[in-house]
Amino acid sequence: MTDNETLRQRMVDNQIRTRDVTDRELIQAFLNVPRERFVSGVQQPFAYSDLDLPLESPGRVLLSPALLGRIIQAMEITPKEVVLDLGCGRGYASALMARLAEAVVAVEPDEELRHAAEANMVSLKIDNVAIVEGSLTEGYPSEGPYDAILIAGGIEVIPPAIFEQLSEYGRLATIEMNGEAGRVMIYSRVGTHTSGRPVLDATAPVIPGFERKREFVF
Repeated sequence: MTDNETLRQRMVDNQIRTRDVTDRELIQAFLNVPRERFVSGVQQPFAYSDLDLPLESPGRVLLSPALLGRIIQAMEITPKEVVLDLGCGRGYASALMARLAEAVVAVEPDEELRHAAEANMVSLKIDNVAIVEGSLTEGYPSEGPYDAILIAGGIEVIPPAIFEQLSEYGRLATIEMNGEAGRVMIYSRVGTHTSGRPVLDATAPVIPGFERKREFVF
């Protein structure tokens, strides 16, 4: 095994499996997708650390492997489903979900990150992920509705337009922040009604555009 393959196996054994990630297909995805390809050069030594790694775009991070694993597992993605990845960064979560879903639409507004994600999909021969330019707060309605939507970062509010892109029984996963505290939430849509349930406590920086509007008090 190469050094990175050894580190990847250790990541799965010590971070993924020990944090209640039990889905076999997802575990295999973590073993097969080289995380070192999806981090910038200065972050290479930390590619397999149990850390959130900052992306070049302000307020954006690549979530730690264990946290990302718990979130994707909670989405319960099945092979016939289409997933929307809002803020794909360099494409790591998209590459993982591509092994679980029929197709992934990955939205990235940052040009440098988007080009890196495109190059990663080509080099890894992942052909069921479409990397597109778009606003994270608007989603990507032209390819919807989606069976699952991932917002892999902190949010304070979710624009109604994104909920509207969920299919019947679709799920949306994100980290809902309230001050310094946060928790992973899974929202499900049935008809016009959307309900949420907490999965675990977790925090992440709030993605620009997903902040709650501040109210002035006189």
